[in-house]
This record gives sequence, structure tokens and C-alpha cells, in this order.
Amino acid sequence: MNVRPLAGMPHAATLFAALGDGVRLKLVARLCDDGPLATMQLRDDTNLSRQAVTKHLQILEDAGLVQSDRVGRDRSWRIEARQLAKTRQYLERFSAQWDARLERLRAFVEDEVR
Repeated sequence: MNVRPLAGMPHAATLFAALGDGVRLKLVARLCDDGPLATMQLRDDTNLSRQAVTKHLQILEDAGLVQSDRVGRDRSWRIEARQLAKTRQYLERFSAQWDARLERLRAFVEDEVR
């Protein structure tokens, strides 16, 4: 299957690798629902250390999914909405390509049966 990244999203593999971890996906969901939040607030929903949560958040930041600002001794994290929108567009394109291929397969099978 030949899926080309959307213009402006050449690092789709990095982005989806970041989202592929359950902890990071949970952090993104929490920030979408309740953000922006401090590292310690995000840590409260996990059984991980502050350092482990920070590492996950850094991976998400490197992928462009979240941004942070220093607030005192902690960091405040927020979702990067434009990157999430680009991710959704990529998934919609990927889904449309699969839908078209499955439709062609269905038509082929039905023609063979007749």
C-alpha cells in the first residue's frame, strides 16, 4: 500500500509512534479533556514517577503533539491542536484509501461469484 504523507506532515511515523504508547495516549487524552496541566497533575493519573511522565511528555513534544512552558519548578503542558488536526487528516486519508481498496475487492469477489 502506498500512503504518502500529507503536505506539511513528513514525520508521520514519529507522530504515530508517539501515540502508539498507552501511557502517552492517556496523557494526550487527559490534556485534550482538562489541559493545560502541570506535570505533577498529569502524573496523578498514573502509577509512574514524575521523571517517567516527563519522559513520555518529552516524546509527545518532540512529535509536535504537546507544548510546554516553565511555571516555577514545574512545566505546564498543553495540546498542539494543529498537529492533532493534521493527524486526523492523515488518518482520514488513510481510511479512505483502505475503503476504496476494500470496495474494489468486494466488487471483484462479487463478479467472480456471478
